Amino acid sequence: MQFKKLNNDVSIPMLGFGTYKIDSSDVDAVIEGALTDGYRHFDCAHIYGNEKAIGEAFQKASIKREDLFITSKVWNEDQGYDKTLAAFEQTLKDLQMDYLDLYLIHWPNEDNFDLTLDTWKALETLYDQGKVKSIGVSNFSEEQLEKVFAMAKVKPMVNQIERHPYKVQKELGDFDTANGIVNEGYSPIGHGHLILEDPVVNKIAQAHGKTAAQVVLRWHIDTGFVIFPKSSKVSRVKENFDIFDFKLTDDEIEAINNLDQDKHLNY
Repeated sequence: MQFKKLNNDVSIPMLGFGTYKIDSSDVDAVIEGALTDGYRHFDCAHIYGNEKAIGEAFQKASIKREDLFITSKVWNEDQGYDKTLAAFEQTLKDLQMDYLDLYLIHWPNEDNFDLTLDTWKALETLYDQGKVKSIGVSNFSEEQLEKVFAMAKVKPMVNQIERHPYKVQKELGDFDTANGIVNEGYSPIGHGHLILEDPVVNKIAQAHGKTAAQVVLRWHIDTGFVIFPKSSKVSRVKENFDIFDFKLTDDEIEAINNLDQDKHLNY
């Protein structure tokens, strides 16, 4: 495993496990398999509707809480100072935990950004209280981050954004890095049938004796992004973790960067 240091010196595993769209009835088996394969970083969210099942799965596991890195997010309808605090407590209750490692604002409120700023104040309160070790945002633009910087007592530690070879996010990623914010990429292989069939990716995969998915995930790591691919398939979960025994060359990274189409694959 490789780690990144957040701007408050908290270490975050660069490879995590995504829990989006995992049905509650499948959570036990999926979480058990992920833990067995070595995953310790899990990306959760209230809106995914499975945090209670995930909490129960962790209770059954033999992994110590301090060896896990758990992220969750406050959903749009829970934004605002008091509502955010209440939503956080519900997430803690569902996950059966005393603290989170990272708590994010899931989306900025485009219509009322002042509400989002109040949400950030609530995250700062939770951070000051020690209920969460680090705080950040998701899907924020440079302009929206600047507005947070202008009022924040605690600077965001993470910005979680859509990122894959067809949406490289160079400008936003560079902006985050310049401001001490760690980049996280969700949907790291986009819709796999598109990216995993790309001839450039497959040529690089052949050169390393790896799969196309492993090459794309390694590209994220080699370009400094924290990622959390999601799969309910046991073989794919194991495959996604097997990316720490090789590195891409600068030319290979550039070849994948050049696939950028600024293309959203998530709607």
